[in-house]
Amino acid sequence: MRRRDFIVGLGGVAAWPLVAGGQEKLPVIGWLTGGSAPRRASTLAAFRRGLEEGGYVEGRNLAIEYRWADGHYDRLRQLAADLIERKAAVIVANGNGALAAKALTSTIPIVFALGADPIGFGLVTNLARPGGNLTGAGFYAVELLPKKL
Repeated sequence: MRRRDFIVGLGGVAAWPLVAGGQEKLPVIGWLTGGSAPRRASTLAAFRRGLEEGGYVEGRNLAIEYRWADGHYDRLRQLAADLIERKAAVIVANGNGALAAKALTSTIPIVFALGADPIGFGLVTNLARPGGNLTGAGFYAVELLPKKL
């Protein structure tokens, strides 16, 4: 083996930990819900499919941090604080989770899905221009229930 090849090879091996340590961190999506993982499995699968259709794959070019309150809604504020501390790029939450996150940050975007009126629920003040750091979809299930009957 030539001396030059040995030195180049040694330099490459020695530099590998520096390169590996200097890798970019993946952007983090915070997933916050008052429910449990088994009850939200189909919603989460659809969310992941939507991300993949947009070219985002968990573990490859983004990370998802999951926070489940498992029906203990009093824990949502603490779980939201944890996602904020982890510097999530965006928080995806259901209604109560979105309220908890809204109370703690005005800078991290919050995307919500809600089965009621977002204005009545206290998430936004105007549907056309929600303002602040919240956006999402309200499905008005509660308001439409009497009409369905």
